[in-house]
Amino acid sequence: MDELIDAKIVLEDGTVFKGYSFGANGYGVGEVVFNTSMSGYQEILTDPSYKGQIVTMTYPHIGNCGVNFEDNESIKPFVNGLVVKECSRIKSNWRSKKGLSEYLKENNIIGIEGIDTRALTRHIRLQGEMRAVISTEDLDDKQLIIKAKNSLSLIGRDLVREVTLEKFFYFNEKGAYNIVVIDCGVKTNILRKLKALNCRVSVVPANTDYQKILKLNPDGILISNGPGDPSAVTYVVATAQKILGKLPIFGICFGHQILAQALGGKTYKLKFGHHGGNHPVKDLRNGKVYITSQNHGFCVDIESLNKTDIELTHINLNDNTLEGIRHKKMPIFSVQFHPESKPGPNDAEYLFEEFIEMIKSNKRRQTIKDEE
Repeated sequence: MDELIDAKIVLEDGTVFKGYSFGANGYGVGEVVFNTSMSGYQEILTDPSYKGQIVTMTYPHIGNCGVNFEDNESIKPFVNGLVVKECSRIKSNWRSKKGLSEYLKENNIIGIEGIDTRALTRHIRLQGEMRAVISTEDLDDKQLIIKAKNSLSLIGRDLVREVTLEKFFYFNEKGAYNIVVIDCGVKTNILRKLKALNCRVSVVPANTDYQKILKLNPDGILISNGPGDPSAVTYVVATAQKILGKLPIFGICFGHQILAQALGGKTYKLKFGHHGGNHPVKDLRNGKVYITSQNHGFCVDIESLNKTDIELTHINLNDNTLEGIRHKKMPIFSVQFHPESKPGPNDAEYLFEEFIEMIKSNKRRQTIKDEE
Protein backbone atom coordinates (compact mmCIF):
# COMPACT_ATOMS: atom_id res chain seq x y z
CA MET A 1 0.00 0.00 0.00
CA ASP A 2 1.19 3.52 -0.78
CA GLU A 3 2.61 5.56 2.10
CA LEU A 4 -0.03 7.92 3.46
CA ILE A 5 0.91 11.54 2.86
CA ASP A 6 -0.95 14.32 4.67
CA ALA A 7 -3.04 16.55 2.43
CA LYS A 8 -5.77 19.13 2.81
CA ILE A 9 -8.39 20.81 0.68
CA VAL A 10 -8.96 24.46 1.48
CA LEU A 11 -11.89 26.45 0.09
CA GLU A 12 -11.76 30.14 -0.67
CA ASP A 13 -14.19 30.85 2.18
CA GLY A 14 -11.67 29.41 4.66
CA THR A 15 -13.22 25.95 5.11
CA VAL A 16 -10.54 23.27 5.58
CA PHE A 17 -10.74 19.48 5.28
CA LYS A 18 -7.73 17.35 6.20
CA GLY A 19 -6.99 13.93 4.71
CA TYR A 20 -4.39 12.00 2.75
CA SER A 21 -3.21 12.31 -0.82
CA PHE A 22 -3.35 9.77 -3.61
CA GLY A 23 -2.19 10.22 -7.17
CA ALA A 24 0.27 13.07 -7.62
CA ASN A 25 1.69 15.27 -4.87
CA GLY A 26 1.95 19.06 -4.89
CA TYR A 27 -1.23 21.04 -5.33
CA GLY A 28 -4.22 21.47 -7.63
CA VAL A 29 -6.56 24.45 -7.87
CA GLY A 30 -10.01 24.77 -9.39
CA GLU A 31 -13.71 25.16 -8.74
CA VAL A 32 -14.84 22.39 -6.39
CA VAL A 33 -18.03 20.54 -7.45
CA PHE A 34 -19.71 17.30 -6.43
CA ASN A 35 -20.78 14.39 -8.64
CA THR A 36 -23.54 12.01 -7.49
CA SER A 37 -22.69 9.10 -9.82
CA MET A 38 -22.12 5.75 -8.13
CA SER A 39 -19.89 4.47 -10.94
CA GLY A 40 -18.09 5.73 -14.03
CA TYR A 41 -15.25 7.64 -12.36
CA GLN A 42 -12.98 7.00 -15.35
CA GLU A 43 -15.44 8.62 -17.75
CA ILE A 44 -15.85 11.54 -15.34
CA LEU A 45 -12.09 12.06 -15.06
CA THR A 46 -11.69 12.13 -18.85
CA ASP A 47 -14.71 14.34 -19.63
CA PRO A 48 -13.27 17.62 -21.01
CA SER A 49 -16.24 19.46 -19.48
CA TYR A 50 -14.51 19.14 -16.08
CA LYS A 51 -11.56 21.26 -17.16
CA GLY A 52 -10.90 23.81 -14.40
CA GLN A 53 -12.75 21.84 -11.70
CA ILE A 54 -11.97 19.69 -8.66
CA VAL A 55 -14.50 16.84 -8.55
CA THR A 56 -15.86 15.45 -5.29
CA MET A 57 -17.45 12.00 -5.60
CA THR A 58 -20.40 11.59 -3.22
CA TYR A 59 -20.25 7.80 -3.46
CA PRO A 60 -17.79 6.79 -0.71
CA HIS A 61 -15.72 4.02 -2.32
CA ILE A 62 -13.97 4.92 -5.59
CA GLY A 63 -11.34 3.05 -7.62
CA ASN A 64 -12.28 -0.58 -7.02
CA CYS A 65 -12.59 -1.27 -10.78
CA GLY A 66 -9.21 0.24 -11.59
CA VAL A 67 -8.63 1.96 -14.94
CA ASN A 68 -8.83 0.41 -18.41
CA PHE A 69 -7.98 1.55 -21.95
CA GLU A 70 -11.53 1.53 -23.37
CA ASP A 71 -13.65 3.81 -21.18
CA ASN A 72 -11.85 7.13 -21.62
CA GLU A 73 -14.01 9.92 -23.02
CA SER A 74 -10.96 11.82 -24.33
CA ILE A 75 -7.22 11.42 -24.72
CA LYS A 76 -6.46 12.25 -21.08
CA PRO A 77 -8.09 13.25 -17.76
CA PHE A 78 -9.06 16.91 -17.55
CA VAL A 79 -10.05 17.34 -13.89
CA ASN A 80 -7.86 19.59 -11.74
CA GLY A 81 -8.23 17.32 -8.72
CA LEU A 82 -10.28 14.46 -7.27
CA VAL A 83 -11.85 14.21 -3.79
CA VAL A 84 -13.12 10.88 -2.40
CA LYS A 85 -13.97 9.33 0.94
CA GLU A 86 -11.81 6.28 0.19
CA CYS A 87 -9.63 5.43 -2.80
CA SER A 88 -9.43 1.66 -3.25
CA ARG A 89 -5.90 0.31 -3.67
CA ILE A 90 -7.41 -3.05 -4.67
CA LYS A 91 -8.71 -3.20 -8.23
CA SER A 92 -10.99 -6.04 -9.31
CA ASN A 93 -12.17 -6.01 -12.90
CA TRP A 94 -11.16 -8.18 -15.85
CA ARG A 95 -10.52 -5.11 -18.01
CA SER A 96 -8.44 -3.23 -15.43
CA LYS A 97 -4.90 -2.29 -16.46
CA LYS A 98 -3.82 -0.08 -13.55
CA GLY A 99 -5.02 1.44 -10.30
CA LEU A 100 -6.74 4.81 -9.95
CA SER A 101 -3.94 6.30 -7.83
CA GLU A 102 -1.33 5.19 -10.37
CA TYR A 103 -3.38 6.66 -13.22
CA LEU A 104 -3.70 10.05 -11.52
CA LYS A 105 0.00 10.09 -10.67
CA GLU A 106 0.90 9.41 -14.33
CA ASN A 107 -1.22 12.40 -15.35
CA ASN A 108 0.04 14.69 -12.56
CA ILE A 109 -3.39 15.04 -10.93
CA ILE A 110 -3.67 15.28 -7.17
CA GLY A 111 -6.35 13.44 -5.20
CA ILE A 112 -7.37 13.61 -1.56
CA GLU A 113 -9.11 10.92 0.48
CA GLY A 114 -10.12 10.39 4.08
CA ILE A 115 -12.24 13.52 4.36
CA ASP A 116 -15.97 13.78 5.10
CA THR A 117 -17.28 14.10 1.55
CA ARG A 118 -20.85 14.38 2.85
CA ALA A 119 -19.91 17.48 4.82
CA LEU A 120 -18.08 18.98 1.83
CA THR A 121 -21.04 18.28 -0.47
CA ARG A 122 -23.47 19.82 2.01
CA HIS A 123 -21.24 22.89 2.31
CA ILE A 124 -21.22 23.33 -1.49
CA ARG A 125 -25.01 22.92 -1.63
CA LEU A 126 -25.50 25.60 1.02
CA GLN A 127 -22.77 28.05 0.04
CA GLY A 128 -22.42 27.32 -3.67
CA GLU A 129 -19.52 26.10 -5.78
CA MET A 130 -16.30 27.95 -5.04
CA ARG A 131 -12.61 27.87 -5.77
CA ALA A 132 -10.40 25.56 -3.76
CA VAL A 133 -6.90 24.11 -3.55
CA ILE A 134 -5.77 20.58 -2.71
CA SER A 135 -2.25 20.54 -1.34
CA THR A 136 0.44 18.26 0.10
CA GLU A 137 2.90 21.12 0.34
CA ASP A 138 3.98 22.65 3.64
CA LEU A 139 1.74 25.70 3.43
CA ASP A 140 -0.42 27.03 6.22
CA ASP A 141 -4.16 27.50 5.82
CA LYS A 142 -3.94 31.25 5.26
CA GLN A 143 -1.55 30.80 2.34
CA LEU A 144 -3.79 28.13 0.82
CA ILE A 145 -6.86 30.35 1.15
CA ILE A 146 -4.99 33.10 -0.72
CA LYS A 147 -3.96 30.59 -3.39
CA ALA A 148 -7.58 29.49 -3.80
CA LYS A 149 -8.85 33.08 -4.01
CA ASN A 150 -6.18 33.98 -6.56
CA SER A 151 -7.05 31.08 -8.86
CA LEU A 152 -9.06 31.80 -11.99
CA SER A 153 -12.85 31.87 -11.76
CA LEU A 154 -14.90 29.96 -14.34
CA ILE A 155 -17.21 32.95 -14.80
CA GLY A 156 -16.27 34.76 -17.99
CA ARG A 157 -13.59 32.20 -18.78
CA ASP A 158 -13.21 30.50 -22.18
CA LEU A 159 -11.97 26.97 -21.46
CA VAL A 160 -13.07 25.61 -24.83
CA ARG A 161 -9.84 26.86 -26.41
CA GLU A 162 -7.93 24.65 -23.96
CA VAL A 163 -9.77 21.40 -24.75
CA THR A 164 -10.84 21.59 -28.41
CA LEU A 165 -8.80 19.63 -30.94
CA GLU A 166 -6.19 21.42 -33.00
CA LYS A 167 -7.25 20.17 -36.44
CA PHE A 168 -10.06 18.44 -38.28
CA PHE A 169 -10.35 14.65 -38.22
CA TYR A 170 -12.73 11.89 -39.30
CA PHE A 171 -14.10 9.73 -36.49
CA ASN A 172 -15.92 7.64 -39.09
CA GLU A 173 -15.33 8.10 -42.81
CA LYS A 174 -18.36 6.20 -44.17
CA GLY A 175 -22.07 6.52 -43.52
CA ALA A 176 -25.45 7.47 -44.93
CA TYR A 177 -25.56 10.81 -43.10
CA ASN A 178 -22.74 13.32 -43.07
CA ILE A 179 -22.49 14.89 -39.60
CA VAL A 180 -20.08 17.65 -38.62
CA VAL A 181 -19.38 17.86 -34.89
CA ILE A 182 -18.18 21.22 -33.56
CA ASP A 183 -15.77 20.16 -30.83
CA CYS A 184 -16.16 22.27 -27.69
CA GLY A 185 -14.82 19.35 -25.63
CA VAL A 186 -16.71 16.43 -27.16
CA LYS A 187 -17.03 13.13 -25.33
CA THR A 188 -16.05 10.10 -27.40
CA ASN A 189 -19.33 8.32 -26.74
CA ILE A 190 -21.24 11.05 -28.59
CA LEU A 191 -19.17 10.19 -31.64
CA ARG A 192 -19.75 6.46 -31.07
CA LYS A 193 -23.52 6.99 -30.99
CA LEU A 194 -23.43 8.82 -34.33
CA LYS A 195 -21.28 6.10 -35.88
CA ALA A 196 -23.72 3.43 -34.66
CA LEU A 197 -26.51 5.28 -36.50
CA ASN A 198 -24.65 4.97 -39.81
CA CYS A 199 -23.24 8.49 -39.78
CA ARG A 200 -20.09 9.75 -41.40
CA VAL A 201 -18.61 11.77 -38.54
CA SER A 202 -16.29 14.74 -39.09
CA VAL A 203 -14.98 16.60 -36.04
CA VAL A 204 -13.82 20.20 -36.38
CA PRO A 205 -12.15 22.60 -33.89
CA ALA A 206 -14.47 24.99 -32.08
CA ASN A 207 -13.04 28.03 -33.88
CA THR A 208 -13.64 26.63 -37.39
CA ASP A 209 -15.17 29.18 -39.76
CA TYR A 210 -18.76 28.39 -40.75
CA GLN A 211 -17.88 28.50 -44.45
CA LYS A 212 -15.31 25.74 -43.94
CA ILE A 213 -17.97 23.74 -42.11
CA LEU A 214 -20.45 24.16 -44.98
CA LYS A 215 -17.78 23.08 -47.50
CA LEU A 216 -17.81 19.67 -45.83
CA ASN A 217 -21.39 19.32 -47.18
CA PRO A 218 -22.92 18.19 -43.88
CA ASP A 219 -26.44 16.84 -43.56
CA GLY A 220 -26.48 18.02 -39.96
CA ILE A 221 -24.43 19.81 -37.29
CA LEU A 222 -23.87 18.70 -33.71
CA ILE A 223 -22.50 21.22 -31.20
CA SER A 224 -20.87 19.29 -28.37
CA ASN A 225 -20.50 19.52 -24.64
CA GLY A 226 -17.62 21.55 -23.19
CA PRO A 227 -16.24 23.38 -20.13
CA GLY A 228 -16.38 26.90 -18.76
CA ASP A 229 -18.69 29.85 -19.29
CA PRO A 230 -20.76 29.61 -22.52
CA SER A 231 -21.16 33.39 -22.65
CA ALA A 232 -17.37 33.70 -23.07
CA VAL A 233 -17.28 31.56 -26.22
CA THR A 234 -18.73 34.16 -28.56
CA TYR A 235 -17.00 32.77 -31.66
CA VAL A 236 -18.96 29.49 -31.49
CA VAL A 237 -22.19 31.43 -30.92
CA ALA A 238 -21.43 33.49 -34.05
CA THR A 239 -20.77 30.32 -36.06
CA ALA A 240 -24.07 28.81 -34.90
CA GLN A 241 -25.96 31.98 -35.84
CA LYS A 242 -24.63 31.79 -39.40
CA ILE A 243 -25.72 28.17 -39.76
CA LEU A 244 -29.23 28.68 -38.35
CA GLY A 245 -31.86 27.70 -40.89
CA LYS A 246 -29.36 26.18 -43.31
CA LEU A 247 -29.02 22.74 -41.70
CA PRO A 248 -30.45 20.64 -38.86
CA ILE A 249 -28.56 21.36 -35.62
CA PHE A 250 -28.41 19.31 -32.42
CA GLY A 251 -26.84 20.81 -29.29
CA ILE A 252 -25.73 18.80 -26.26
CA CYS A 253 -25.06 20.41 -22.84
CA PHE A 254 -22.62 23.26 -23.64
CA GLY A 255 -23.91 23.05 -27.22
CA HIS A 256 -27.43 23.62 -25.88
CA GLN A 257 -26.24 26.82 -24.20
CA ILE A 258 -24.49 27.93 -27.39
CA LEU A 259 -27.64 27.38 -29.48
CA ALA A 260 -29.81 29.21 -26.95
CA GLN A 261 -27.49 32.23 -27.18
CA ALA A 262 -27.49 32.03 -30.97
CA LEU A 263 -31.30 32.25 -30.77
CA GLY A 264 -31.15 35.33 -28.56
CA GLY A 265 -31.13 33.73 -25.11
CA LYS A 266 -28.83 34.26 -22.14
CA THR A 267 -27.06 31.97 -19.67
CA TYR A 268 -26.27 32.22 -15.96
CA LYS A 269 -24.21 30.41 -13.31
CA LEU A 270 -26.00 27.83 -11.17
CA LYS A 271 -25.38 27.81 -7.42
CA PHE A 272 -23.90 24.30 -7.41
CA GLY A 273 -24.50 22.89 -10.88
CA HIS A 274 -25.75 19.51 -12.02
CA HIS A 275 -23.15 16.74 -11.97
CA GLY A 276 -24.12 13.06 -11.85
CA GLY A 277 -26.02 10.21 -13.42
CA ASN A 278 -29.36 10.38 -11.58
CA HIS A 279 -31.03 13.68 -12.53
CA PRO A 280 -34.77 13.47 -13.33
CA VAL A 281 -35.85 15.37 -16.45
CA LYS A 282 -39.41 15.68 -17.70
CA ASP A 283 -40.22 15.74 -21.42
CA LEU A 284 -42.94 18.39 -21.59
CA ARG A 285 -44.20 17.01 -24.91
CA ASN A 286 -45.32 13.62 -23.60
CA GLY A 287 -45.06 13.88 -19.83
CA LYS A 288 -42.42 11.15 -19.55
CA VAL A 289 -39.66 11.44 -16.97
CA TYR A 290 -36.14 10.32 -17.84
CA ILE A 291 -33.20 9.75 -15.51
CA THR A 292 -30.27 11.54 -17.09
CA SER A 293 -26.53 12.04 -16.94
CA GLN A 294 -25.51 15.68 -16.43
CA ASN A 295 -22.44 17.83 -16.07
CA HIS A 296 -22.84 21.60 -16.22
CA GLY A 297 -22.42 24.62 -13.97
CA PHE A 298 -24.21 27.12 -16.22
CA CYS A 299 -27.81 27.16 -17.44
CA VAL A 300 -30.03 28.85 -20.02
CA ASP A 301 -32.33 31.58 -18.66
CA ILE A 302 -35.88 30.55 -19.57
CA GLU A 303 -37.16 34.12 -19.43
CA SER A 304 -34.58 35.27 -21.99
CA LEU A 305 -35.94 33.03 -24.76
CA ASN A 306 -38.44 34.09 -27.42
CA LYS A 307 -41.34 31.69 -26.76
CA THR A 308 -42.99 32.64 -30.06
CA ASP A 309 -40.27 30.78 -31.96
CA ILE A 310 -38.83 28.47 -29.30
CA GLU A 311 -40.59 25.56 -27.61
CA LEU A 312 -39.45 24.47 -24.15
CA THR A 313 -39.20 20.67 -24.38
CA HIS A 314 -37.52 19.49 -21.17
CA ILE A 315 -37.41 20.66 -17.56
CA ASN A 316 -35.33 19.55 -14.57
CA LEU A 317 -37.56 18.18 -11.83
CA ASN A 318 -35.05 18.96 -9.06
CA ASP A 319 -34.95 22.73 -9.56
CA ASN A 320 -37.21 23.46 -12.58
CA THR A 321 -34.32 24.73 -14.70
CA LEU A 322 -34.39 24.43 -18.47
CA GLU A 323 -33.21 21.12 -19.95
CA GLY A 324 -34.25 21.29 -23.61
CA ILE A 325 -35.53 23.48 -26.44
CA ARG A 326 -36.74 23.07 -30.01
CA HIS A 327 -37.24 25.75 -32.66
CA LYS A 328 -40.78 25.86 -33.99
CA LYS A 329 -39.79 26.74 -37.58
CA MET A 330 -36.19 25.67 -38.12
CA PRO A 331 -34.76 22.11 -37.69
CA ILE A 332 -32.98 22.86 -34.43
CA PHE A 333 -33.13 21.26 -31.00
CA SER A 334 -30.89 20.90 -27.97
CA VAL A 335 -30.75 19.39 -24.50
CA GLN A 336 -28.84 20.33 -21.37
CA PHE A 337 -28.21 16.74 -20.31
CA HIS A 338 -26.05 14.00 -21.87
CA PRO A 339 -28.09 11.55 -23.99
CA GLU A 340 -24.95 9.52 -24.75
CA SER A 341 -24.64 8.64 -21.01
CA LYS A 342 -21.17 7.27 -20.11
CA PRO A 343 -21.47 7.29 -17.22
CA GLY A 344 -25.13 7.15 -16.41
CA PRO A 345 -28.43 5.81 -17.71
CA ASN A 346 -29.26 5.49 -21.41
CA ASP A 347 -32.88 6.72 -21.08
CA ALA A 348 -32.27 9.63 -23.47
CA GLU A 349 -30.47 7.82 -26.30
CA TYR A 350 -33.60 8.27 -28.40
CA LEU A 351 -32.56 11.87 -29.03
CA PHE A 352 -29.82 10.75 -31.44
CA GLU A 353 -32.51 8.96 -33.44
CA GLU A 354 -34.62 12.13 -33.39
CA PHE A 355 -31.66 13.99 -34.83
CA ILE A 356 -31.39 11.49 -37.69
CA GLU A 357 -35.13 11.70 -38.34
CA MET A 358 -34.83 15.51 -38.46
CA ILE A 359 -32.04 15.13 -41.04
CA LYS A 360 -34.14 12.73 -43.14
CA SER A 361 -37.10 15.09 -43.04
CA ASN A 362 -34.94 18.05 -44.03
CA LYS A 363 -33.46 16.10 -46.96
CA ARG A 364 -36.95 15.18 -48.17
CA ARG A 365 -37.98 18.85 -48.07
CA GLN A 366 -34.86 19.83 -49.99
CA THR A 367 -35.58 17.16 -52.64
CA ILE A 368 -39.14 18.41 -53.11
CA LYS A 369 -37.91 22.01 -53.30
CA ASP A 370 -35.27 21.08 -55.90
CA GLU A 371 -37.86 19.24 -58.02
CA GLU A 372 -40.10 22.29 -58.02
